[in-house]
Amino acid sequence: MSAIPLTARGAERLQAELHRLKTIERPSVINAIAEARAQGDLSENAEYDAARERQGFIEGRIAELEGTLSNAHVIDPAALNAEGRAVFGATVDIEDLDSGDRLSYQIVGDLEADIKSNLISVSSPVARALIGKSEGDVVEVKAPSGIREYEVLSVRYV
Repeated sequence: MSAIPLTARGAERLQAELHRLKTIERPSVINAIAEARAQGDLSENAEYDAARERQGFIEGRIAELEGTLSNAHVIDPAALNAEGRAVFGATVDIEDLDSGDRLSYQIVGDLEADIKSNLISVSSPVARALIGKSEGDVVEVKAPSGIREYEVLSVRYV
């Protein structure tokens, strides 16, 4: 399996989720299964079926997180020195040349991407266009609505 790039903050979030699943969610669902079993006939016990389904989801997510973290290549953006170029982990401030809107995105791994938090996947069209660019560069991004042009205002490693 190949290395999975993660920022330090993204790796911490995944570790916290894994810890919560193992220490809170897993014991909770085990108790729910035990309570449902105590009610007798399991063939028509909806609580038992729901608890078993939840257990399957939790165990699957634990396995997925453990696999991801074991193959993670953690990159701390604060430790980067890319000479002002946009790279994985960098926060890039851009301006849409058509609308004048200013946006700020951090380029992260696929697993930590969250557009609501301004975290864009390194494999997204915007991030691919920004990689390697420096302050003052203009990039073209092929979007579903057509080609968009952005000017790179600044690149930060935080």
